[in-house]
Amino acid sequence: MFGKITAKIKSMNLVRNYSRIYPYVKPYRGRALLAVLITIPIGSFDALTAWILKPYMDIVLVEKQVSAASFMPLLIVVASAIQSFCNYGAVYLNTWVGQKITCDLKRKLFEKLLHQDAAYFDRSTSGAVQFQFGTDAEMACSGLLSNLKVFTTRVFSSISLIGVLIYNSWQLSIVALLFMFGALLPLSRVRKKIKDLMGKQVMTGGLISTHYIETFGGNRVVSSYNLYDYQMNKFNTSLQSLFKIAIKMVKKTGLLSPMIHFIISLGIAGVIWLGSYLIVHHQITSGNFVSFIAALLMLYTPIKGMGTSVTNVQMSFLAMERVFALLDSIPCVRNKENAVKLEKVGQSIEYRNVHFSYLPNKPVLTDVSLKIPVGKMVAFVGNSGGGKTTFVNLLPRFYDVTKGDILIDGISLRDYDLNSLRDQIAVVFQDNFLFSGTIRDNILLGLTDYTEEQLHNAVKSACLEEFISALPKGLDTDIGERGSLLSGGQKQRIAIARAFMKNAPIVILDEATSALDNKSEAIVQQAIDNLMKNRTVLVIAHRLSTVQNADMIVVINEGKIVEKGSHDELLALNGEYAALYKMQFRKKEKTEE
Repeated sequence: MFGKITAKIKSMNLVRNYSRIYPYVKPYRGRALLAVLITIPIGSFDALTAWILKPYMDIVLVEKQVSAASFMPLLIVVASAIQSFCNYGAVYLNTWVGQKITCDLKRKLFEKLLHQDAAYFDRSTSGAVQFQFGTDAEMACSGLLSNLKVFTTRVFSSISLIGVLIYNSWQLSIVALLFMFGALLPLSRVRKKIKDLMGKQVMTGGLISTHYIETFGGNRVVSSYNLYDYQMNKFNTSLQSLFKIAIKMVKKTGLLSPMIHFIISLGIAGVIWLGSYLIVHHQITSGNFVSFIAALLMLYTPIKGMGTSVTNVQMSFLAMERVFALLDSIPCVRNKENAVKLEKVGQSIEYRNVHFSYLPNKPVLTDVSLKIPVGKMVAFVGNSGGGKTTFVNLLPRFYDVTKGDILIDGISLRDYDLNSLRDQIAVVFQDNFLFSGTIRDNILLGLTDYTEEQLHNAVKSACLEEFISALPKGLDTDIGERGSLLSGGQKQRIAIARAFMKNAPIVILDEATSALDNKSEAIVQQAIDNLMKNRTVLVIAHRLSTVQNADMIVVINEGKIVEKGSHDELLALNGEYAALYKMQFRKKEKTEE
């Protein structure tokens, strides 16, 4: 009997899931344990009502002695009051502990999200990330504690009720328990039926969240291109997929509750038939039978609805498994053991026979080698999609090389501590991300060890002084979500100011002026010139006029370095660079005409 119960518990992965969550419960184990202990009277008092019916029936209805049983209703009222109070306490404690665990788990998941590598974000959608790191945590924790309360209450209730059954009639108990375990058998297949569907539901749910996020972020594109019908059709397609999954879920699990209900009904019918026989043959009293039936109905009632409950439990457990799969995942880019801290960049940066691809058998860089002396400015030019951005993104280890190596002062990047490596590099992207908050927040980015003079110098060097002085709140002006209240040039200069505050010896400029108009570009270019002084600079340039004074210009096309040298040297070669330069020069002449 108990072997079957244990098998069912294992089939639902109760032990494994609760053991994995225990470290999060441990800080609050006192309240959590109290919440469990409170369920003992909640469950046990169910049996009291059923047990009282035996002496009540035998004394009052059979022997007609009302005074002898007068205390019984009062006992039921007192027990019910205690049970209600305990129920409230259990709900409060479970909610308190549950919210604490949810917060801790979300904190851990958010920390995991922060340390995911760039490849993870490349292959994920914002909606999927929101679902996996937010909704799954809620579903796992809320399901955990509500299920734990229900489970422990049911256990103590079932044990006490089974005790009442056996006390009244062991013969009827055998029949009742056989049908009860028969009703539980179909539950063992629920997990297998819904696991694949739950995975699809998560993906589709994430896709729907992505639609909302994209509509919010791209509202102007939607309006300007009249994409209302287009976006609505995409959203309807996702909704229809979610509807089909929900219907499949019902098809696979919907018969569970009716089947359990039918089996339970057979059990009740069998008990009534056998009970009638035992009463007629004076093996049990009427009080025994009524008490038994009351206890049986209390025992069977939750089992009838267990089909839906078990589906919800399994969904919580699957969510929990996805949460722990995320926590157990190991980023591709990470620190090795005994990583060396990079204190300073003293000599050079070297790319040595570097190969890289985002997808298997689709190389982006092929056998690339380049040595960059400290303090030099190196510009990367070439056709769009040639691999320039990928080349510079490998230096701060946004990705790891597929083959070959990148070295700083003769030591592989993989041997350096990742945080110390990135502390030495400041990056100004083409489209810099600004966080909600103020200009000050976005320049400092959490930096606390600074002086007002350093901040003022950064603002001045980034050519932001005039702009900020014209604002009523100055640096404390709110910029809106993603800097929506700023122009492109203002965003770029804030990004340059944050690079000044970081004061890193290596600066990467990824087409930092390509999306700006001529006036904005001139201001931003001045800020960039200030930033590049006395630093090692890797700059990706769209306009060749901005990099003519670079110490080295590297032409990258189709994942290979095809030319390198100074501006004059490359023009003299009359090759790829010269062709690009002449093409831009002709465009400039036509524009001026």
